[in-house]
Amino acid sequence: MTLLLPLALPIALAAVALGVWYGRRIEARRRDRARTLAGYGPMAAALRPNGRSGAGGPNARRGAGPGSRALGALPGLLVVLAFLCFAVAVARPQATLSLPRIEGTLLLTFDVSGSMAADDVTPSRMEAAKAAAKAIVDRQPPGVVIGVVAFSDAGLTVEAPTSDTTAVLQTIERLGPTHGTSLGQGILAALTAIDEAESDTPATYYSNRSEAPTATPGPVAPGSHGAAAIVLFSDGENNEQPDPLEAATVAANRGIRVLTIGVGTTTGKVLDLDGFRVQTALDEGLLEQVATLTAGTYQPATGLDAGSVYAELSKHLVARDEDLELTAVIAGVGLLVLIAAAGISLVRTGRLP
Repeated sequence: MTLLLPLALPIALAAVALGVWYGRRIEARRRDRARTLAGYGPMAAALRPNGRSGAGGPNARRGAGPGSRALGALPGLLVVLAFLCFAVAVARPQATLSLPRIEGTLLLTFDVSGSMAADDVTPSRMEAAKAAAKAIVDRQPPGVVIGVVAFSDAGLTVEAPTSDTTAVLQTIERLGPTHGTSLGQGILAALTAIDEAESDTPATYYSNRSEAPTATPGPVAPGSHGAAAIVLFSDGENNEQPDPLEAATVAANRGIRVLTIGVGTTTGKVLDLDGFRVQTALDEGLLEQVATLTAGTYQPATGLDAGSVYAELSKHLVARDEDLELTAVIAGVGLLVLIAAAGISLVRTGRLP
């Protein structure tokens, strides 16, 4: 268990200790005042040694037994325990629990190469890809986590898979064209992000996932890992290693589908990149090959059916470590203990402790 406000705990405990000390002083003064008043008036006879109802009488002996004294002290002890609970609650304790979930993983993988600045689609290929991705995020079903990967001449995970759609949309909005293109690096980076997202399941926790792979796992049927998929937004142009089809084969051998979304037009556009005029066009053939290898599908970004992305995405049982704040629970326990102390004191003495 950890504390969100660790410095609050010693301060609160000091306040409880001060309260106990002050309460004992008040009780001592009350007893002294009672003894003083007992020496005068009708109470004096009851306390004199020869009195019929004196301190040595049978009733007094019955009332002063160990059980009666312990029961008399119980309300005070419960009050102290209740305030100790409140002191811990003030520090906002939290515990990390492994909670089961039914979950699927979707990786939105963006080509952010220089060619994505082309405006053969309105307003540009990059903005068209963002619009298509946002439509997919808007259709996110319960239990599916979405991550974002960007690639140009290398791949980079920019948002780990999460159920927070606001964070995903903000990440998408920040993307912009940069340098060269390596479709293979983008696919491999997405596979790494899926590994990291699924590795949170403890080895001892039951799930319907297959056993941990050996050092050299054999290939499985393409598309057989239905709980994860990659959505690749690109114009299909590639000028960096590794070969996109080799990376797609890696994904296929692990059973992960790559759904390719073509951005741009086959007629293309001439771009001025760093002083060079470059012809860039949508390579639908390569994107279709990647999708076919992995048992995925190809769609153009214009007219994208966002709901179809989730059509074959299944879910599996996983366990996630989550920080759960215990403030309300501990404060509730303290309140119940305080109520119990008040009830015992009212029944025994007719007053609050």
